[in-house]
Amino acid sequence: MNVPTWVWTVTLVVLVVMLAVDLVIVGRRPHEPSIRESSLWVTFYVVLALIFGIGVWVTAGPTYAGEFYAGWLTEYSLSVDNLFVFVIIMGNFAVPRQFQQKVLLIGIVLALVMRGGFIAAGAALISQFSWVFYIFGAFLLYTAINLARQSHAADTEEEEFKENILIRWSRRALPVTKTFDSATMSVRDPETGRRMFTPMLIVMIAIGTTDLIFALDSIPAIFGITSEPYLVFTANVFALMGLMQLFFLLGGLLERLVYLNIGLAVVLGFIGVKLVLEALHSNEVPFINGGEHVPWAPEIPIWLSLSIILGTLAIATVASLVKTAHDKRRDLVGTGPKS
Repeated sequence: MNVPTWVWTVTLVVLVVMLAVDLVIVGRRPHEPSIRESSLWVTFYVVLALIFGIGVWVTAGPTYAGEFYAGWLTEYSLSVDNLFVFVIIMGNFAVPRQFQQKVLLIGIVLALVMRGGFIAAGAALISQFSWVFYIFGAFLLYTAINLARQSHAADTEEEEFKENILIRWSRRALPVTKTFDSATMSVRDPETGRRMFTPMLIVMIAIGTTDLIFALDSIPAIFGITSEPYLVFTANVFALMGLMQLFFLLGGLLERLVYLNIGLAVVLGFIGVKLVLEALHSNEVPFINGGEHVPWAPEIPIWLSLSIILGTLAIATVASLVKTAHDKRRDLVGTGPKS
């Protein structure tokens, strides 16, 4: 897929403009979006991604379009998993609802910057060393196992946010006020005139470090679906755009997606296996089959990858909603009037 420089330039300009508009809107009027407002924005970004995929189909063919859709679905699902952590972080720091929009927007900008850097590094590594797929595949399989374990542990334990070393250092080393102040990250103390940081800065550090961890998972996953840097980048952009509104739209629904981690574990495990098979198919590692490709390693077609990803996420979502509905009915019966 040969993407001209002008296409990259237009894509980046459009992205910057959209982020700038969001920043202006949120900066001028920080608020908690209504269900209607959130629904319209989420629908807009989803439709935009679907139209973009059609454009890829028309200009580059169905294979690349399928890679974009599979990558977008995977990254979108991982981004929804991000929201679980964002909910815990903002609950832990007691961020006022009207300021949460700004936190999410800055978190999305940080995620885009970090993922852009990882995409560039990943593309450079893959172009030079095909054996990187072995590492990516092993990392995704490890991540899938951890996700499955976390999902099992979450059945018996309340998930809590554990502050990392950077957050703890920031609390000790920086002068931080006790209250938020109009969503700004610093204020001047009226008594001493000293510049102090608000808890908003600590929240941003928490969101930023979380984005970094999730980028480490998501970038190998998308490279397992497509090795085209442009598709990797645009899939990530469309997955993150609208995430802010999705946070307010889903609301309590996030807590009902009890099997999402299991679904993501299956998806990441599948992509990990796919990466290892691709590495075997184009093997150049001397101690594996004498440095020759392994003939029995099959290539998984993109239509099968897309079907497995979409089917797994659909099953996980439906199963989650059925289970939580059943649990709710059981609780209602258990707390009903006794004769």
